[in-house]
Amino acid sequence: MTFDYVIVGGGSAGSTLAARLSEDPDVTVCLLEAGGGGNGILVRAPMGVVLMLPGRPRINNWAFETVPQQGLNGRRGYQPRGKALGGSSAINAMLYLRGHQGDYDGWAELGCAGWSWEEVLPYFRRSENNALGADDYHGDEGPLQVCDQQNPRPISRAFVKAATQMQHRTRGDFNAGETEGVGLYQVTQFHDKAKNGERCSAAAAYLFPAMDRPNLTVITGARASKILFEGKNAVGVDYRRGRQSKTVMAAREVILCGGAFNSPQLLQLSGVGRPEDIVQHGIEMVHELPGVGQNLQDHLDFILTYKTKDTNNFGIGLAGARQIWKHIRRWRKDGTGMAASPFAEGAAFLKTNADLARPDIQLHFLISIMDDHARRLHAGYGFGCHVCVLYPYSRGVVSLRSADPQASPAIDPRFLSDPRDLETLRKGARMTREILQAPALEKYRHKELFLTGNESDVELEQHIRARADTVYHPVGTCKMGVDEMAVVDPQLRVHGLTGLRVVDASVMPTLIGGNTNAPTIMIAEKAADMIKAA
Repeated sequence: MTFDYVIVGGGSAGSTLAARLSEDPDVTVCLLEAGGGGNGILVRAPMGVVLMLPGRPRINNWAFETVPQQGLNGRRGYQPRGKALGGSSAINAMLYLRGHQGDYDGWAELGCAGWSWEEVLPYFRRSENNALGADDYHGDEGPLQVCDQQNPRPISRAFVKAATQMQHRTRGDFNAGETEGVGLYQVTQFHDKAKNGERCSAAAAYLFPAMDRPNLTVITGARASKILFEGKNAVGVDYRRGRQSKTVMAAREVILCGGAFNSPQLLQLSGVGRPEDIVQHGIEMVHELPGVGQNLQDHLDFILTYKTKDTNNFGIGLAGARQIWKHIRRWRKDGTGMAASPFAEGAAFLKTNADLARPDIQLHFLISIMDDHARRLHAGYGFGCHVCVLYPYSRGVVSLRSADPQASPAIDPRFLSDPRDLETLRKGARMTREILQAPALEKYRHKELFLTGNESDVELEQHIRARADTVYHPVGTCKMGVDEMAVVDPQLRVHGLTGLRVVDASVMPTLIGGNTNAPTIMIAEKAADMIKAA
């Protein structure tokens, strides 16, 4: 089979790109996705993330692990990534964040022409159907459904009040360029009567409405194994579906949308990257590109947790199970209630140093106890707060474990390899605890888990190294730019090759100050225009 465009990966970027490119009836598009359809009840119901995130069993989730992390006491970190149409937008907390305007201006200053805040803002607006309507920063005609949370828990509003009691300012809109402050997150969730309260993954927003187009072919259960080249020109993709090996050809371009782990892995499997990462596995070199798999950045996260006697939260046990079933029935009836919650309801972007130009920590306030990515459960009710380092100095790598395309990539974030990240996280944890100890949350606090509040810096460091892990925002492994370590140019074309682009979070040269789903969709929106223009 031959198509004009072959897209590898049906996640946030791939779903967006396939829908946008297939708007032109004169081009043909094939989308390969290793996972399933991404439209089951666990995806549509926001509460379903509780079952999908832990990866036990693996439901719509690659459930990757890192190599042992020296900075985390030798622990293997957990890296859940979506494995279905919609990708990680099918299993995430649905939070709609763009980051700080300085993040994108920083990209432009690094040589990524066309990627400043003012230049990417139109693509954020074009993607968005915000329930609050259109203005200079938001759109109301795009595919991605964005709205305020319909029923945030009272404890989440108490969290906002607690932060103001600690002299932090409130912010009603975290997506207008500036982010500092505290409030409630907006979410990617349907707000129309027919689907009210359902998750709006990138596939639900873009791809599913386009599935009946005759020029769009979507193949699920198809894991790419190799990019095919004629000389330096990408011409197709080999993939496996079940026990069968198949090939699809691309008349114009092959476009990788596998994300920060799978895109560099497929390049390396295809002979593109650093020779030392490739030839040891018996793979023939096609093109030397030293940046492939390098520059991995991720938001390292630490959680402070409390038990509570408040039952208006998510709880585990007989009483909690009865409450959950009640909320599921309510959600099925009208799309509201706790089953529609993102669980991470409260938001804060704060500075650990007042002189900073941008907030350097982000808080996610949870209406439940989260321990080891919900893989370790605690009976009863609780709440907690994530705090993560927004702009880490530590850099990691993604490489091959073997030449087997079915093997997971070797993921090494090298968390806390730069001591500045530990200092930021330690300061952030203390700031977060001050908020959680504020008067507004007094009636909710029953017992603090893990910490006492009297820890020395050394003791707090020990807790961080024992419990910190990702908050699911890996980027940078096929970074965009013009320097010798850049993998793609500002048009997202792979340096030194033709017919090949990368369009996903791996092209971000630096992490943005927030969650990465909305920026990834923006990247795909902008890429669609560049590809059409080419």
